[in-house]
This record gives sequence, structure tokens and C-alpha cells, in this order.
Amino acid sequence: MNRHTLSRRRFLAAGAAATTAGLESLAHAYPIRSANEKLNIAMVGVGKGGVGGVLNLPRMARENIVAMCDIDEQYAGPNFEKYPKARRWTDFRRMLDRQKDIDAVVVSTPDHSHAVIAITAMRHGKHVYCEKPLARCIGEVRQMREVARQTKVATQMGNHGTYEPSFRRAVEIIQSGAIGQVTQVHTWSDRPLSFWKQSVARPKDTPRVPAHLDWDLFLGPAPVRPYHPIYHPFTWRGWWDFGTGVLGDIICHTVNMAYLALDLQYPTRISTRSEGLMAETAPKWAEMVFEFPARGKQPPVTVTWYEAGHKPPLALALGEPLPGNGALLIGDKGRLLQTDMYGAYHKLLPTDHYADYTPPAQTLPRARIGHQQEWIDSAKTGSPTMANFEYAGRLTEAFLVGNVALRTGQTLQWDGEAMKATNCPEAQRFVHPEYRKGWSLD
Repeated sequence: MNRHTLSRRRFLAAGAAATTAGLESLAHAYPIRSANEKLNIAMVGVGKGGVGGVLNLPRMARENIVAMCDIDEQYAGPNFEKYPKARRWTDFRRMLDRQKDIDAVVVSTPDHSHAVIAITAMRHGKHVYCEKPLARCIGEVRQMREVARQTKVATQMGNHGTYEPSFRRAVEIIQSGAIGQVTQVHTWSDRPLSFWKQSVARPKDTPRVPAHLDWDLFLGPAPVRPYHPIYHPFTWRGWWDFGTGVLGDIICHTVNMAYLALDLQYPTRISTRSEGLMAETAPKWAEMVFEFPARGKQPPVTVTWYEAGHKPPLALALGEPLPGNGALLIGDKGRLLQTDMYGAYHKLLPTDHYADYTPPAQTLPRARIGHQQEWIDSAKTGSPTMANFEYAGRLTEAFLVGNVALRTGQTLQWDGEAMKATNCPEAQRFVHPEYRKGWSLD
């Protein structure tokens, strides 16, 4: 096993690079083309029940789908049949090496293979759209940010609500001071209830690998283990070698609005509590508290995360019903309740206080059609994406540290720029993943 680490030179270069906000465009290194000219897109991960096959593929179909890659011929079969002109691949590395007409790559695979696929694609000069969370581990996310800066291709993470006009309107409302100085954010999800199992032991039986599945490629950089249907398809999310639990699956959606509006960076202290945490799988439920420092004139902010149906006290929402997935921002003048997972809907509280409220003038651009289209437009014209890898990577790093705290069992004092827990050296093994022989980010 080889532990991947950033070299000191590369780490310092990454730290010295200017932090680019989600609304700013990086200086693109690729040719600009007409908005009417179609991109040649390769889709990696197109299973019939996954986000790649159900959501991303249909929304990319206005362009040219020239390649489709999946490790499971049966799971991807229905989507393979819908796009018979696309070349079919099992190994993304061979696809990128051999198929020369690809302009852009969409990564919709399990979390543990996001980084290696996205980084390989960027180094091939391809634009990359990658599902959330950006990667499984903080060290991987940091390297994705660095490679995006170096290659200057168009990037976007799949926290889909970011494009919504109402999401951007809510950010403008918060930044206008309508609810005053925000000091608390509460965000929650009903998952994994009815979605996948957590707090379970590794199965002891070792069924035969189905003929339609390339199990070795599913494992990718993860340690070798026997095949079992408990991992694939979709149910990999609760296993630490493959996924990031509920936190990684959902918080990039639910906290996105607050993180952007409040200009949060990295938390400095993270504490957790949970039930049923196991060495290989996420717990039955967890609650996490992230403490962010003051930013200029803005006060410190505490972000509290709840999962598995746990929610903040109803009194904090002034009696307003809380949805299954959402967020609540508490300011000294009022509150904003995000009433869905993605931030497309929100409500100002107390409602009678804001009955005659007039929103501020627009300050943020509005995306055309949708989140995927914003990335496509960026790849063609150099226009900015809001969830580019610089912003989305910082967002992902800021909250994946919750899993680090959870797995160490300690309250962490966190240095976000250095990706280091100053009071817990053993945390580093969860920051930088181990890769099995033959797999590397270098």
C-alpha cells in the first residue's frame, strides 16, 4: 500500500494560490467556441439507478455523448442502449488514452474513484463535471483543486441547487443583511433511512462476481476485498472505503447556500456524537458541530449537522414545520429557513415580520437552463461556473473534516489550510487515503 501525500513544494504552491470564489472565472487555457457548437462528452458512471444515468446523462444529451464508461454492463445496459452511437468502455483510463474526440468528462461514480478519474481527465485537457462530494478524502479534494488551477479547464461539482435563481436570490437576501448577523446554521437530512444501510459489519460470505461486473475496476484505488452485493450498486455510500456516509452525500447540498452567503472558509473546531459507528461503516446517525471563526466584520458561526431524521429543536424555527432535508440560518434580526435539500425554496421568519419585505437588487448572475448547462457554457465560452472546483473543493473540505473527527472519536482543532488536526496526529490517516498498487494521483 502506498500512502499518497502532497509534496511540500506542491502543497506550498497550492496554499499560495489565490482562493477563487465560486462566482469568479479562472483564466481558461482552452479555445473558446460558439455557444451553439456541441461538446463531445464522455460519461463515466451511467447506471440506471445512479445520478449519472438518471440525472446527468439526460441533462447532457443536448450535446454529443461520444463515450460511455461503466464497470457494470448490466446496470448501465439500459443507458448504453439509449445512446448506441457512443463508444462503450469499462476502464476510464483506456477511454481517455485511446478516444481522442472527447472534449469533456462527467464523473458520476462512487466517491472513492472521483479524484483519480477527474484528475486523469483534467490532465488530459478535458473539462470535468464531478458529482458531490468532490472526493472521498480531504487530501484528494485539495489535489483536485490544484490540478484544476494548473490545467484551467472548466469545472463544476454536482450540487445541483446552486444554479437555481431562488438559491442565488436567497444568497443575495442573506448578504443584504435582511436577517442580520448570522451566528448559527442548522442543517439536516433524513438519510440514510430507506436509502442504504450503515452500522453493519463486513459480510462473511463471498459470492461469485457476476459476469457483467468488473469488480477490480469498481475497487479502483480502494483496498482489495471480496465482492458482495451489499456494496454495489448504490449501497456503497455507507462504507468508508467507498463513500462518505450521509454527510458527504447531502451536506454539500444543504449547507451550500449558507456557506456561500456567509463567506465561510474552514472550521477551526469540530465535535461529533453518534450511535453505532464502526471501523468500516458510518454510524446509524451522527450529529456534528463545526465552529467557524469571524470573517472581517462578520461574527463566528456555528454549523450543526443532523442526520437519519434528527433535526434541530422546532422552537428554533419559531414553530415552522421542518422538512426532511433543509437548513435554518439564525440571525440577530430574523431567520431564513431553507425548505428543501438543494436550496431552491426558502422562507423568511417570522413570517409576519417579513410580510412586506422587498428583496434587494440582483447582485449575482443567473444560470441558463440548469447546473449542467452552466458547466457546458463555461466549457464553450469561458463563462464562470458558481460551483467550480475551487469553491466546491473548499466547501467539501470544510465539511468532510466532520468524518475525520467522527472516525478519530475526538474533538478536533483544525488547521484547514494545512489539512491538519493540531491536537490529533492520528487524524492524518483519514485525510490522505491509501491507494493499492497500480493506482495513484501522481
